[in-house]
Amino acid sequence: MPRIHPSAIVSEKAHLDHDVEVGPYSIVGDEVVIESGCVVMAHVVIEGPCRIGRDNRFHPFSSIGGAPQDKKYRGEPSTLLIGHGNVFREGVTVNRGTIQDQGLTQLGNENWVMAYVHIAHDCLIGDHCVLANSVNLAGHVKLGDYSVLGGYTGVHQFCQVGAHVMAGIASVIVKDVPPYLMISGNSAKPFGLNREGLKRRGYNDSRLKSMQDTYRILYRSGLRLEEALVKLHDQRRQLEQSGLIDEVHDLTISLKFLEATRRGIIRP
Repeated sequence: MPRIHPSAIVSEKAHLDHDVEVGPYSIVGDEVVIESGCVVMAHVVIEGPCRIGRDNRFHPFSSIGGAPQDKKYRGEPSTLLIGHGNVFREGVTVNRGTIQDQGLTQLGNENWVMAYVHIAHDCLIGDHCVLANSVNLAGHVKLGDYSVLGGYTGVHQFCQVGAHVMAGIASVIVKDVPPYLMISGNSAKPFGLNREGLKRRGYNDSRLKSMQDTYRILYRSGLRLEEALVKLHDQRRQLEQSGLIDEVHDLTISLKFLEATRRGIIRP
């Protein structure tokens, strides 16, 4: 049986696995599913529809699965999905999706969401991301795997942040951020590759050199994005001919991101 504090309120329409813990004065609403190993500390509110995977921890005063902060919202059914092994620190807010998008807000696995972060409706968060204190994501934002956003960073609605991006403190992101970059400022600008983060995750010198070549074409050649894409496709063909499989994979991720951008990318 779940371990539920006597002062907590858990809806009869919620489903909690046998070892879930719910602390004092917390509320778990209708259509909430919480899987094994989760800990809901004191004064947490979780609203549904919401499905929460294994081994997540919710610290006091976090508000999870609330209705979207969108004036167009009229109570339509929407959902929040949370993967496994995430940590939500004090005062975090995560809203469900809207029918203007896919009706879904989703977080992957092993994300570290620090105090007072806001994740708005329809955001899609990958795996292993770090959102430092007071980060604010507007609606429809997408974060790639291993993104790290410094404290007080704000991301404009519909922006996409690629995998392995590192944003400095109080960055303001108003356009898409290609993968692998280190960025900072208001508005955020690129400052080279996130080399230290990539090294920590096992990227070798050959892969980093290939990424640096991509960065030069994109940001140091004076080319428009459409022109840079032509050069990057040439680069990929050369890597394929050299049999550099990992480097081809890395560049393919960048190309897919760049070809899908609708807001344009950040510039120096």
